[in-house]
Amino acid sequence: MAADIFHRDFKAAPWWWEWWHPSNALSQDPPRKTDVLIVGAGYGGLSTALELRRGGIDAVVLEKGDFGVGASSRNGGMVSGGVNLGKGISGKSRDADGWQARKKALLASGVESMTAIEDIIAREGLQAHYIRHGRFMGAFTPAHYADLAGKVDDFNALAQAGAEMLPRERQREAIGSDYYCGGMLVERAGHLHPACYYGSLLAAAHKAGAVLCAQTEALAYERKPGGGYVVRTSKGAIEATEVVVATNGYTGDVTPYLRRRLVPVASHIIATEELPDGLPETLIPNSRAVADTKRVLTYYRLSPDGKRLIFGGRARFTQAPPQVSAPVLHRYMTDRFPQLKGVKITHAWTGNVAFAFDWLPHMGRTPDGLRYLMACNGNGVAMMTYLGRETARKIRGGSNAPANAFDTDDFPTRRFYNGDPSWALPVVGAWYRFRDWWDRRAA
Repeated sequence: MAADIFHRDFKAAPWWWEWWHPSNALSQDPPRKTDVLIVGAGYGGLSTALELRRGGIDAVVLEKGDFGVGASSRNGGMVSGGVNLGKGISGKSRDADGWQARKKALLASGVESMTAIEDIIAREGLQAHYIRHGRFMGAFTPAHYADLAGKVDDFNALAQAGAEMLPRERQREAIGSDYYCGGMLVERAGHLHPACYYGSLLAAAHKAGAVLCAQTEALAYERKPGGGYVVRTSKGAIEATEVVVATNGYTGDVTPYLRRRLVPVASHIIATEELPDGLPETLIPNSRAVADTKRVLTYYRLSPDGKRLIFGGRARFTQAPPQVSAPVLHRYMTDRFPQLKGVKITHAWTGNVAFAFDWLPHMGRTPDGLRYLMACNGNGVAMMTYLGRETARKIRGGSNAPANAFDTDDFPTRRFYNGDPSWALPVVGAWYRFRDWWDRRAA
């Protein structure tokens, strides 16, 4: 029975919160005026504020709830550069003319995103439990393996990935499982503790002089005739020369232009109880990060203390209670690691990621001048940090060097899409599950 998988001390909350819990300890009352007002206190918003303050520019950050209650303390903590752009650089529906140059630029910016987060961790002395031990991308079918093999040269030449293919007979060098049909081992990748990273980044932004305002919701905004904005919040109006929106998977009706360009999708994660001594390192040697090529993807890694498995994926494409999502993830986990049958779950949780219709991250300006950074397609730890830094640098100096390929005016939407995909996501999920089943059966 599904109930048998839950530990007696089970919590419907992120395991990460056992180390750092969302808090309002650094919250301040918002001022009536600032240089830059940032909506959203996730990685992107805090990175923007930190970089602005390093340049002497006033920054106020609004958080609708508690600091860290959103995706920044709920994700898997995986970090990579370039190779995680996935469908955004596949070129399957791209115009061949000029696409190779565009792909080169995108991969270069992906590389820079990982450099950016490593630089910030080192510069600020952040306690992020960061390790760079690589990532294994498991191929769900032989055709997926061939597709990965066709990308290795580009990843190595353009993304400095240090990638190599591991055929099925060598797969156990990377993972203690026979579930996949081989896969790609990427050297330039790692993982961190997302909540500890967030808490350290929050403290760094506060120390730098950013005004951080929890429980402060942005309700509406208008442009001032002479330039700048007035933003109405739950704690009063704020005047700002610039407004930056960094709400990603939690973007709401206040910015309908952005909401229509984002598809929020729920990602679900479980944490196992502490595993017997010696078992964790046989599951994932060298504590690498792992993901796979399924349409209904999974991603997993060992906890920073090396005692449990953190296992995530699309148990549902929408929000669902642990009683629904956890048994699905537990089954996915034991499909890959039969040796974990009988292991209990101590934590289960969910959070929103945001996808763009072109599968690429985006930063830029709305038609009415708001700056934004978002749509990291489930890979936002490094990317949101990077886009925040890049947005701040544009505000400080007007340009980025090297050029940021995600800073464009092309942020697509779809006709009749209003920003609420809830009616379609169950259908998409069912179709993806069927395609995965068929691909495996036909392989």
